[in-house]
Amino acid sequence: MVLDGCGLVCKYILFIFNLIFAVLGFVFLGLGLWLRFSDGTRGIFKVEALNSSAFVAAVTVLIVLGLVMLIMVSFGDYGACSEKKCALQVFSIIVSIMAGAEIAVGILAYSNRTWVGLKLVEFYTSMYTLYLSNADPVIGVTLTFIHKTLHCCGVTGIPLIELTQHTCPAPDGFFERFSMSNCPGLIVDVFDRKAQLVMGVFLGIGALLIIAMVCSCVLLKELKKSQQAITAYYSTVY
Repeated sequence: MVLDGCGLVCKYILFIFNLIFAVLGFVFLGLGLWLRFSDGTRGIFKVEALNSSAFVAAVTVLIVLGLVMLIMVSFGDYGACSEKKCALQVFSIIVSIMAGAEIAVGILAYSNRTWVGLKLVEFYTSMYTLYLSNADPVIGVTLTFIHKTLHCCGVTGIPLIELTQHTCPAPDGFFERFSMSNCPGLIVDVFDRKAQLVMGVFLGIGALLIIAMVCSCVLLKELKKSQQAITAYYSTVY
């Protein structure tokens, strides 16, 4: 079927949306699977006392979220490319659920920012400890990303004695060669001070998902109109 106007615009928007979320889905799923089945972290999941830890919960969320995003993208791409209404309907349902979940999580994270900050510190500490015990390269890259994003240096904040010094960012000045912010304290402080920004990120992603859902509905409507026009044409001819 040939689409034009809003239908064609929405089709291209869905392509871009699906591309972004496909990349994120692969990253989340890949990181989650590595942390779940890596030789250095696999043992954590076999210890019953650690099954409720922040690390286990975060890894589980990464795997589930990555899978859901890839399933959503698969239906979205197939529905948009092949112009299949059934696939677009499933895509719309998944997107609407994810949009509602994103908004709810953003509000809950803002309301319980202190607790969330402490859980993030627990997750960071688990990653830090695991890296010291087995020097896993993926965990090392993750720590480097966290350190450079927050501009902090391990659990001590003192580059000269920090055991993960090579993952710390370059010092901004002379005094930072001897002392930087430690990551656990900075994580709690940043999450508390920038809780509104964090909630805004969740709400922004939710809004993006809503836009994708609206585009999917518009595309469904255009496909229905196009199909009705073709049916009416053949009914008139034959």
